[in-house]
Amino acid sequence: MAKKKKWKNLDGVVFSTNQDFDYQYNDDAQEETLEPQQQDLRVLLDKKQRGGKKVTLVTGFIGVEDDLKDLGKLLKSKCGVGGSAKNREILIQGDFRDKVVDILIKEGYKVKKSGG
Repeated sequence: MAKKKKWKNLDGVVFSTNQDFDYQYNDDAQEETLEPQQQDLRVLLDKKQRGGKKVTLVTGFIGVEDDLKDLGKLLKSKCGVGGSAKNREILIQGDFRDKVVDILIKEGYKVKKSGG
C-alpha cells in the first residue's frame, strides 16, 4: 500500500527530477515529557490584554500536550477555578500564585515564582 503524501508539509520542496526521491517527514518526532524534577516552571501573575482581569500563568513546561493538559486540569480542580492549557503554558483564572506553587512543589516540580 502506498504511503499517502502530505503535500502541505513539504517545507518548500515543489518538484524533484530524481525518480527515487522520497521526502522524509518529521511528524513522528514528538517531544518527550520531562520528569517533574527536571522541569523548570515559572509561576507569574498576568493581566495584560485580559481586560484588567488577573490570571496565574505557569510557563516553561516541556513535554507532550496531553501531559500539559493533565497538569492544567489538576491545578484548575485544586484551585476550584477555570483556565486553559496550551502552547506550553497553563492559565489559571485569578491570582493563585502561592497555591499553584505549593501544589506544584507537592507534585515534585521545580518551581519559581517570578514577576511582582
